[in-house]
Amino acid sequence: MSASSDVTRLPLSGLRVVELVHMVMGPSCGLVLADLGAEVIKVEPLEGDNTRRLMGAGAGFYPIFNRNKKSIAINLKHPQGMQVVHRLIQSADVLTENFRPGALDALGLGWEALSNQYPRLVYCAMKGFLSGPYAHRPALDEVVQMMGGLAYMTGLPDRPLRVGSSVNDIMGGMFGAIGILAALRERDTTGRGKFVKSALFENTAFLVGQHMAQASITGIEPPPMSVKKPAWGVYDIFATKDDGQDDARLFVGVVTDTQWEVFCRAFDATDLAGNMQLQTNAQRVAERAWLIPRIAEIFKAYTRKELAQKLESIGLPYAPISRPIDLLDDPHLNHQGGMIALHDPRGYDLRAPGLPLELDGQRLEKRNEPPAISADAHPLLTSLGYGADEIDALIREGVVGAPAINQDTQTSAT
Repeated sequence: MSASSDVTRLPLSGLRVVELVHMVMGPSCGLVLADLGAEVIKVEPLEGDNTRRLMGAGAGFYPIFNRNKKSIAINLKHPQGMQVVHRLIQSADVLTENFRPGALDALGLGWEALSNQYPRLVYCAMKGFLSGPYAHRPALDEVVQMMGGLAYMTGLPDRPLRVGSSVNDIMGGMFGAIGILAALRERDTTGRGKFVKSALFENTAFLVGQHMAQASITGIEPPPMSVKKPAWGVYDIFATKDDGQDDARLFVGVVTDTQWEVFCRAFDATDLAGNMQLQTNAQRVAERAWLIPRIAEIFKAYTRKELAQKLESIGLPYAPISRPIDLLDDPHLNHQGGMIALHDPRGYDLRAPGLPLELDGQRLEKRNEPPAISADAHPLLTSLGYGADEIDALIREGVVGAPAINQDTQTSAT
């Protein structure tokens, strides 16, 4: 959508969401809703969300997951702070939280208490586990990857390895957003909100469900992906004539019998085309021990650029072996707003991928930078009926955080 787009045309325009979240899972949920047009209000402690101060592997957490939101810092331990929060919730359609189990219940901000006071409220709790014996446990992305089989399937047989992204945190937030949208749709009919819950562990189980089903059907335990028996005859990484360069290899997939015919014809592989032991994918899987080296020999005659052009021209799936940093200059990602320029309140400028969605052919844009701590305190409090003197008193007494002007120095190594 262009910078001149009418914000009221966004699908979730007019929806107010109060976020009592931190780290990645909760902010991911809010990001989806905010990019789609909801007014997402990030309620933070006076010192701000911990991710604002992370560096190292966590340096990108805050700017990536908090664009298009508003911020107000509130002292929840102060009675007047709780009054402010309740006014916000009363004005909201949705509340999201991802604190440890029972933390908000102890503050009177759990589902049972709030649903009685605000019957139209949709309440989304994002936890480590759904209902069951583990529900009381805290969890982290890496914890559930280990116990949910994802790390086993990613690593070597004797060395489980976490996936190279906060995949469960992000997907847990996405499933929270899906549940919220379903509950809002139901509220259109019933007039009542609903308690939505998503969880890291069950998300992991969902991701490895294909391997669980495979075991049930075949009676054989699937090995890690690193040593698995492939489902396709040609589904590998191949070196090119440029071997020795960092990006000299290509992944190539030939997954159907029609693609096999196309491959043999395009690369003049008459010895392979005429081999009756290679006519079906199942046969090619059985012959991989000698087939893959033969195909590697064919591909080695081409430079990476030549091979990529040839594969593209004949419609075979292929991919370069890229690093995340390479994607910053990817021409496809940078097309038509796919990459979003962001300014971190700490003073850093960066670019990040937008939501992987198009609506009527248009990408969702950034409307607001990731906010500084309590940047929207004054307008939000004014909208809740507080006068200027009351707002000044709330800030002076440490109930609400003063809007941060410059956070460029608020960094710390982790």
